[in-house]
Formats: sequence, C-alpha cells, structure tokens
Amino acid sequence: MNRPLVGISTYLVASARWGVWDLPAALLPAGYARMVREAGGLAVLLPPDAPGVAAETVARLDAVVVAGGPDVDPARYGAGRDPRTGPPAPERDSWEGALIGAALESGTPLLGVCRGMQLLNVVCGGTLTQHLDGHGGPVGVFGAHPVTPVPGTRYAALAPEVCAVPTYHHQAVDRIGTGLVASAHAADGTVEAVELPGDHWVLGVQWHPEMGEDFRVVRGLVEAVRG
Repeated sequence: MNRPLVGISTYLVASARWGVWDLPAALLPAGYARMVREAGGLAVLLPPDAPGVAAETVARLDAVVVAGGPDVDPARYGAGRDPRTGPPAPERDSWEGALIGAALESGTPLLGVCRGMQLLNVVCGGTLTQHLDGHGGPVGVFGAHPVTPVPGTRYAALAPEVCAVPTYHHQAVDRIGTGLVASAHAADGTVEAVELPGDHWVLGVQWHPEMGEDFRVVRGLVEAVRG
C-alpha cells in the first residue's frame, strides 16, 4: 500500500537564517517529518495560506497534523489577554483553524500537537487556561512528566500505560470543546489529551511526540488512514 500523505502545519517567521540568507520563512522542526516517516507516512508541509483554500488542501491529503507553536489568541475563545500570554499569530490561528474545520467536516484523520490540541479545543467551542507552571523546562528546554490515559479512549488503546512525555507548554485546556472528551491527564489534573469519540479519528496531545521516540499516536493516525 502507498504511504499516506500527511500534511503538517508550519511556523511563519519574519526572519530565519541559513547559509548566507536571512529571510522570512515557513519552517518546522525536523522532528515532525521524522515522526511521520517513522510511522509510515509521507510528510508534506502546509505553510499558512488563505483559510478559504483549507478544504481544497485537506481534500488532497490523507491526514493532517497541526503542529505546536505560539499561544492561541485568547480573542478566539472570548477571553482577555493574560500578561503572560505570548504575542498573537493571526496567520496561523486563521489557517490552522480552517484546516481543523475542514478535517472535521470531511472526516480526515487529524492529530493536534500542543498548540494544535489547544486550537482544536477552541475550534470546538472550548476555552484555555492561559498560564500554568510545571509543564516544561527552562526557556527553550523541553521538560518531561508522566501522563495517565483515560481507560476506554482511543489514546488509551494506543498507549495503555502511564508514560513520561516531552513537554513544553504554559497553556492548557480549560473548558473542553463540544463533542471532545479528555483522554489523558497529568498528575496535577491538567488535560493532556482530547479526542473525538466515534469512527472519525481525531486526537490532540498536549505534549511533543516529535521530540521523543514514542510515535504511537502518529502510528495511530497513519493506521486510521490505512484502516
């Protein structure tokens, strides 16, 4: 069987350096492509584009991964801005929100990573906690902590045991969006995974699987295409 084509959203930055160049760039940590490849998929990058082409884009893909990145603009879920919330990324919020909506509408398998999980929750009408401590290392350093699966969920079927995950976030799900259920928690009760019950494969994880070696959630995404 041909390997599934998995689209991954990207950062959009005003300045990036490589070789002799310092230019605006759409970029993504290499771990994302590696984990898709290791899971049996083909990775294609999806830089921010007009939201109106999201449905056409998703229609050409077998699955979608919404990557981690900057904080979701709290205006998207009707909240004021906490002083500790990072600057908005309107291009990503609009584009990735449209990708999520198109994947939900079309039944395309969808995985949200960190920010991707948070934005999935917001698209489904949920809200976020804008700051919490203890879910990352120092600035620019990933931490690790255990997550516990909720029995009977899709995530628990993929990873039934308590396991340590690479983590770097200061925001998290507050009110869970319509139709979603929590499928993993941290020791402090933070929701670490959400999913859509039923036949449509939709999962969001608060951690960063691309920074580790446990790619079971991505293998689940690829197997959902093959199945």
